[in-house]
Amino acid sequence: MTSIASLTLEAPDPAAAAQFYEDAFGLGDLVTVRTSEEPTSGFRAYTLSLVLPQPSSVDSYLGTAVDAGATVLRPAAKSLWGYGGVVQAPDGAIWKAATPSKKEKGRPVREIDEVVLLIGASDVAETKQFYVDHGLEVERSFGRKYVEFKAPEGHVKLGLYGRKALAKDAGVPVDGDGSHRIVIVNDAGTFTDPDGFAWDVA
Repeated sequence: MTSIASLTLEAPDPAAAAQFYEDAFGLGDLVTVRTSEEPTSGFRAYTLSLVLPQPSSVDSYLGTAVDAGATVLRPAAKSLWGYGGVVQAPDGAIWKAATPSKKEKGRPVREIDEVVLLIGASDVAETKQFYVDHGLEVERSFGRKYVEFKAPEGHVKLGLYGRKALAKDAGVPVDGDGSHRIVIVNDAGTFTDPDGFAWDVA
């Protein structure tokens, strides 16, 4: 099964970006940063999510992100599915911190259940088939609206959402072009998906 070992984000100032991620989230080698001056503007067609155990965890991670320099796109709030908020890192990457639980569970606050990369696909069904053909296994699928792939423990989980729907969820305009400024590091091979997301071997 193809799986995502880590993510490489690209930024003009990789040292500053790496310091932000260490201070805000403490993800270790799961997210690294390298230099890039590739032009990019607007929505980069992806978001990154921290799936957390309880509301206090959401508040904690959003708080440290803002303290480290992130901009709030959606303040933390309750919804039908749980509790969460969205911030944009100084390098431009959009991060969501969320939990399906509306109550505290008594678990450690600074604990992450999953890191999820959500790609805003132009055609969810087409991109789903592309990834199946490249060795990813579907865990959940809701037609052309949403797909979630299996991931081993300690790896990044991949999901697909419509581009417009993902931008709305993030609280940003859908328009954007240029580099995605992200490389998906995996154990299977080097390829580029239908939406231009680059995969590279570990």
